Amino acid sequence: MNSDLAHRLKRIFVQIEDYESIIILSLIALPLGIAIGLIEVVFAKGLELSTNMRLEHVVLCTAFLPVAGLIIAFVYATHGKNAAGGMGLVFEASRKKEEIPKRLAPLVMCSSWLTHLCGGSAGREGVAVQIGATIADQIGQRLRIRNCRETLIICGIAAGFASLFQTPFAAIFFSLEVLVCGELKYKSLFPAIVAAFSGYFTAHEFGLEKFYYYIPPEELTLTLTLKLIALGIIFAAAGVIFSESLKHTKRLLARKIPNPLLRIFICGSILSVLFILLYNGRYSGFGTNITLAALTGDEIYYWDWILKLLLTVATLSVGFQGGELTPLFSIGASLGAVIAAPFGLPFDFVAALGFTALFGSATNTFLAPILIGAECFGTNNLSSTVVVCAVAFFSNFGCSIYGSQKQLRI
Repeated sequence: MNSDLAHRLKRIFVQIEDYESIIILSLIALPLGIAIGLIEVVFAKGLELSTNMRLEHVVLCTAFLPVAGLIIAFVYATHGKNAAGGMGLVFEASRKKEEIPKRLAPLVMCSSWLTHLCGGSAGREGVAVQIGATIADQIGQRLRIRNCRETLIICGIAAGFASLFQTPFAAIFFSLEVLVCGELKYKSLFPAIVAAFSGYFTAHEFGLEKFYYYIPPEELTLTLTLKLIALGIIFAAAGVIFSESLKHTKRLLARKIPNPLLRIFICGSILSVLFILLYNGRYSGFGTNITLAALTGDEIYYWDWILKLLLTVATLSVGFQGGELTPLFSIGASLGAVIAAPFGLPFDFVAALGFTALFGSATNTFLAPILIGAECFGTNNLSSTVVVCAVAFFSNFGCSIYGSQKQLRI
């Protein structure tokens, strides 16, 4: 009887300690989210300036891509230390195997600005997440709270994603499910909510806005469900092609051209010519131009999705900095617009599904793409989004753009 009572009291004390930790971490998450939100505003404004300058002088800026590559590679080689690990460091730090150096945030921000100024095909979410995780990990290493480091990194991911994309619900669940595929870090839920919304509101106050496009509703019927299953498999295949191409191209180039400066200069020179020749920079930058064309019915080429995929893989594999998600959105949207007609479905409807499902397939996440679909396109087609994202998630054979992502086996 005494041992049973002692066991119950021990459980109560442990639960009290857990609640205390959650409350303390949530209080820390508030200023953390605000700080990350402010830094993401600076990053976003820098990206906007870089992109606008490139669009005004496409040929001139893109011609300097190999020079920009040399600068990036030189700075990382001389001052980067282990910062070149990028997103891999975020995953390793969450398992307490690595420390995210403070220099990672400014290095990845400036390198991303250079990449976009000179026409590289890259995104921004990877940078946003690395900025948030770097700041959060610096705090987590200094606190003596049980399991605080992983939770604070999750908060940093949530705040960074929510601030830049202005999609707080997707950001919350992306941060909870991306570190370990198949496991949701619910112990970090409330601090992540606080961090995501504090970052979201802070960035919004300084003018950042989310991408939104209204998609009319489509009634979910048996016929449509069967089509959605087929679409999910196609989008999963595209996600696998992207993630596997990225992984193998990085390894191949590192083996063939071991010197990082020589590698980025040679490949950057080739990419510079390709970006100019292929429709004068159509495939440079985020790919938002292609996403909008796919959704609005503007001209989309059958090869848009594959060229954007290949050029993004090449840009990131040789050492240029940026994220993968925004290009993935454009790849998925343009692929969706192309295959909509054979399926007898509206092009904007399938483009929106490709936008969300390819994100899930390539990142090995399920809830985040569904929520980003709801936040970017409304909830009219939520049931269709769930079906496509579920099929894409379970059909990608566990492939992910994040090589350090841990996967739970069934």
